[in-house]
Amino acid sequence: MATGSNIRTYFNGSWQDGNVPIMRAADHAAWLGSSVFDGARLFDGMTPDLDLHCARVNRSAEALMLAPTVTTKDMVAIAREGLAMYDKGAAVYIRPMYWGIDGDVTAIVPSTDTTGFALCLEQIPMAAPTATTTLTRSRFRRPVLDSSVVNAKAGCLYPNNARMLAEARAKGFANALVLDALGNVAETATTNVFMVRDGEVFTPIANGTFLSGITRARHITNLRANGVTVHETVLGYADFEAADEVFLSGNMSKVTPVTAFDDCQYQVGPVAKQVREMYWDWAQSNG
Repeated sequence: MATGSNIRTYFNGSWQDGNVPIMRAADHAAWLGSSVFDGARLFDGMTPDLDLHCARVNRSAEALMLAPTVTTKDMVAIAREGLAMYDKGAAVYIRPMYWGIDGDVTAIVPSTDTTGFALCLEQIPMAAPTATTTLTRSRFRRPVLDSSVVNAKAGCLYPNNARMLAEARAKGFANALVLDALGNVAETATTNVFMVRDGEVFTPIANGTFLSGITRARHITNLRANGVTVHETVLGYADFEAADEVFLSGNMSKVTPVTAFDDCQYQVGPVAKQVREMYWDWAQSNG
């Protein structure tokens, strides 16, 4: 699936132009779903936390019983080599991926002897600074580690996210605010989530049912360094209904204010604006 344009793919040791075929019909991932990925960003000449995203895809591979074959340092170097082929000012999505090729004697468990690797770059514009979104409830929930590999950014988790999004869109909203198995808010279908009340920031505590994002952690660090109180805690739908503002955190857009949660309406608040400004300031110094 090509989401962006001007695609370049590192596969089998070299860079190739376009949406390159990387998987075969009998590969383990093709029929048993053993694939992981991560996503980083190039924008405004910066690649913030690229090393952390590359390190996480290796951890994700291990969680899916795959053997990562590229070190974080080498993966960062491969990504930078590919990004140098793009025009100055291009916004690019950086996607390293692993997948299972062979299985063990039962075919079900992926073999650690053979793991596929590719790094795909797609030119995808950053969202406008004024972009906003809307949320609704979902009847679908985040799984738990006992039943799904929620400690990995695994492709096999995304059909559940897709039906959350489809449900939300059918109701006229852009995204879904999703609960965990215990009925607490976990995240949206595609991002981590924050809310603000009386000048303090709240976000669902990482309880193992969702991926606690790298960008999420960066926002928390920036906010606390700037003297803002941030609570990582248990939250429910009622907390979001009582919020002064809500915003999303994800690699694709970094910060996205929410203007509606079902019947609740929000303004784009000062904290979301502050979070965005702090992230860009931090990235310019560290990206």
